[in-house]
Amino acid sequence: MTAEISPKDRFITVYGRNPVHEVLLDDDLVVDKVVLADNAHGSGVREIQQAARRRGIEVQRTSAERVKKLAGNGRQDQGVFADVVAPRMLPLEAALAQGTLRTVLVLDGITTPANVGMILRTATAAGVDGIVVPRRGVASLDPLVVKASAGVAFKAPIIKAFTADEAAGSLKDHGFHIVGLDAHGDDDLFAAHLPEPVAFVLGSETAGLTPEVAELVDTWVSIPMAAGVESLNVSAAAAVVCFELVRRARL
Repeated sequence: MTAEISPKDRFITVYGRNPVHEVLLDDDLVVDKVVLADNAHGSGVREIQQAARRRGIEVQRTSAERVKKLAGNGRQDQGVFADVVAPRMLPLEAALAQGTLRTVLVLDGITTPANVGMILRTATAAGVDGIVVPRRGVASLDPLVVKASAGVAFKAPIIKAFTADEAAGSLKDHGFHIVGLDAHGDDDLFAAHLPEPVAFVLGSETAGLTPEVAELVDTWVSIPMAAGVESLNVSAAAAVVCFELVRRARL
């Protein structure tokens, strides 16, 4: 199975001179390679080269256009990117094949990097088995997400899929109970029967779940609110869900 995992499902690509320098200074992170544009020069580039040399990490030179393409963000790459190994990141098929998933979050339409980063941090801290971060419709795993996660993104059990509905459908086919959050959900999160394996799907605050994902939901739950508050930020709601799972696991 490992041989079938592509590089994009093994690495988190960090771009920009300061972010790349920071990951090179962190000896706890495994950096596969650093790629510099041919026209990248200056003190920041020299610091990157020195830090990479200290750790014995390969530095490749290529065209600026190729750096833009490989980094995936031509406006902010500053002529450099690094591929950082994310040891727990897997494509969905490989994660399911391992047979160890019991609790999963699926992100659907969450486009704010800060929210994605905070969800990764919280879910990892709570011991959730997997967080599905689709390639389409969700903020990409970029330096903004890494910063919001306080670096936890590199260690998070990230599951890669193409879309949220594809992931939710595959999880459902593998016996997962699909749970959606909604202010008008039929059940209270803290009282609902949630059989494992369970996957919580989390949508954007404004649009909620996409229709394709909503159709797959088995149970709708709500987080009890007081004082007329209608909803929580999605990262706060994710934290409530994650630690409710912790509470249940201890019963």
